[in-house]
Parts: sequence; C-alpha cells; structure tokens
Amino acid sequence: MFRTIREDIQSVLDRDPAATGTLAVLLYPGLHAVWIHHLNHWLWRRHLRLLARYLSQVARFWTGVEIHPGATIGRRLFIDHGMGVVIGETAIIGDDVTLYHGVTLGGTSLEKKKRHPTLGNGVVIGNTSSVLGDIVVGDNSRVGAGSVVLRDVPPNSTVVGVPAHIIYRDGERVLITDPHEIKDPLSDALIALAKDVGELRSRLDKISQLTETAHVDGCVADLAQEDDERRSYRSEFDKSGFADYGAGI
Repeated sequence: MFRTIREDIQSVLDRDPAATGTLAVLLYPGLHAVWIHHLNHWLWRRHLRLLARYLSQVARFWTGVEIHPGATIGRRLFIDHGMGVVIGETAIIGDDVTLYHGVTLGGTSLEKKKRHPTLGNGVVIGNTSSVLGDIVVGDNSRVGAGSVVLRDVPPNSTVVGVPAHIIYRDGERVLITDPHEIKDPLSDALIALAKDVGELRSRLDKISQLTETAHVDGCVADLAQEDDERRSYRSEFDKSGFADYGAGI
C-alpha cells in the first residue's frame, strides 16, 4: 500500500508542472479518489458491494470524481483536477494513464457485459473528452480535449474531433482525404456537396467545349463567306471590261 502511495505521489510530481512538493500533492482530490477506489474495488471483489457503492458515493461527494467500484485501474493513474471525471463499472485502465477534468469513460449498451472502454498504458485523455463503449485506446495514445471517441484507437496515435479521428500516428501526420473516414454527422452532407460540385464542374467543362467549338466554327464560316464575296466581286469586276494597265509593270 505504501509503495503504491509513493508511486502515485511521484507520478504526479513527474507529470504536473504545477506540483510544488509532496505536501501539495497530498491535497490533490484525484489522488484521494484513486486511493479510496483501491479500497472500494477490494470490497467489490469480495461481494461487499453495497458498502463499496456507498463509499464510492462518499468519495464522489468529497472529490468530484466518480469511479465505479467495479472498474479496474492500473498503477500510477493521475487524475488532474478531477472534477467531473466519471469511470464506468467495466472500464479497464492501464498503467501511467492521465485523465483531465470532465473525462467520461462511459458505456453505450444496457446489457450486463463489457460495455466501457479499455485504456492502454501511458494513455492521456484531454479535458471534457468522452470515450464511449467497449472500445480500446492503444498504448501511448492521446485524445484531444473535447473529443468523443467511438472507435478503437491504434497505439501511439493522437485523435481529435466529434467523433474523434486520427491526426497523428507513430509521430507522423495523418491527412484525411475521404470524408467517409471521419464518419461525422456532417460527412454525408459533405459527400453530397462534393458530388454536386463534381457534376457542376463536368457540365461546365462540356459547356466551355461547346462554346469554343461554336466560336471556331463561326470564325471559319465568316472567313468562307468573305472569300465567297471576294470571288463574286472579282467576277463582276472582270465582266465590266475594265483594263488594268499597270498589270505589266
């Protein structure tokens, strides 16, 4: 127990630049919530579930962090600020994970099964983000603030947005060229708009080609008419019997 406490305190000192010392860290509500959860989880596994639920609600009142006693939490979890954090019953959290305030590890199913997310080691979840459903966030991945994660996240990735999509993977920028990859509620509208723009461009190209062809044809027709008029004039001029005395000079 004392080793775990020392590890938790040191993890805060390593990850929070605002931490000024051990005594200051001992006031962190996120640490209190994690330590009380260790006791509540122990009670939960021994089927003292009513007591575990009661103590979890007491911890929620004092810390602002709600952790279900059934959640499985690894070592050195750091909940920064903590207010508004919610961790569901079947959530699994690896080692060295950081959660900022307002994070929700929630479920999307009413069935009594694994319905909450699994976070790998070294994961960082930004403030007010939601990770929903029985999905996996891979090791060393990061979730941007305000994001909603609905799909699995590969290891060593950074995701942002609503719903979240990958912008970095293994340190390299990921460019999204297909709106289907985002699966945003507005994706269908963007896809339809892109289709309409493509059709309009195609029609405009056809109209431009027809206009250019008509212009060329018109110029050719004008030249042909001018040649006809010139030949007709010369023919009439020749019939008039006019002698060109300067032709032999």
